[in-house]
Amino acid sequence: MERIPFETVHAEFRRVLESVGFTEAKADRTAQLFAENTRDGVYSHGLNRFAGFVRGCQNGKVRLDVEAECVHRMGVIEQWDGKTGIGLLNAEAAMGRAIEIAHEHGVGCVGLRNTNHWMRAGAYGLQAADAGCIGICWTNTTVLMPPWGSAEKRIGNNPLTLCVPYLGNHILLDMAMSQYSNGKLEVLKRRGESLPLAGGYDEAGDLTTDPGAILDSKRALPIGYWKGSGLALILDLMGTLISGGDSTQQISARPDETNVSQVYMAIDVGSLSGQQIVEETVNRIVTDFQDVSPLDGISAVRYPGEGMLATRRDNLANGIPVDPDLWSEVLEMP
Repeated sequence: MERIPFETVHAEFRRVLESVGFTEAKADRTAQLFAENTRDGVYSHGLNRFAGFVRGCQNGKVRLDVEAECVHRMGVIEQWDGKTGIGLLNAEAAMGRAIEIAHEHGVGCVGLRNTNHWMRAGAYGLQAADAGCIGICWTNTTVLMPPWGSAEKRIGNNPLTLCVPYLGNHILLDMAMSQYSNGKLEVLKRRGESLPLAGGYDEAGDLTTDPGAILDSKRALPIGYWKGSGLALILDLMGTLISGGDSTQQISARPDETNVSQVYMAIDVGSLSGQQIVEETVNRIVTDFQDVSPLDGISAVRYPGEGMLATRRDNLANGIPVDPDLWSEVLEMP
């Protein structure tokens, strides 16, 4: 597989975005986020989603001429309207504001409504951690799963991110409420690969490792079975209430997933105990977590996000591996 330098990936993304009407500033920042997602190995929400994102901008699903803004404020909580603008930039702005509030008051929360897909949720957890804060964010989605005990689709896979700052090697948990995210299913389907474990149901209602069958049925398997089902519901409820936006039920009534509801929280944990104590505490816990014998006797036990950091280092040193068809599609865009 061809490997492309990070700077080239960013430059091509930026070129395409400017050609479809982005301002230079918005094109640069959006391209940076797409390129960073790809650099970190989250291809499903980087290169693999880029062409579809561009089409959404061209057909009006994503508005380029608007900015998210605060419409209500109460204490350390704000509600923002994303105006169906660029989901990645809306997300970055909302988490940025949550961080500002947290630096002043210890904790900050922004509920964002009427926004679009943010691509990789973990990007905004990392944004908070880079600012010395614990980052928490989640979104609701269109219907993608049945609640546990039913075959009828009612809940989204509602991705959730929690990120703890750790000496530049942040601990990042970024996960959908389904066993496999839709993006992961799309990647494996494109590669012609099966899932290592059953990840959902086919149209006949049987558990399957076929990613295409799960995408067709839209019946993904919740993480932890009934626990993931309940967590998906709770995240939808909280996201809808905190943002004042639409629920999964309302989002699913539209032909395309848009006007989703999201929540961004930042906690300035360093202001509670002091930065040195925070670093010592996190290091002690992580060291103990990893001080175990691996089952295979070879691999090390990794904390969430550690594998991503290794992928990032490799891709920066050797270039980002790209799907040749998808990369050619980007290069051929005007």
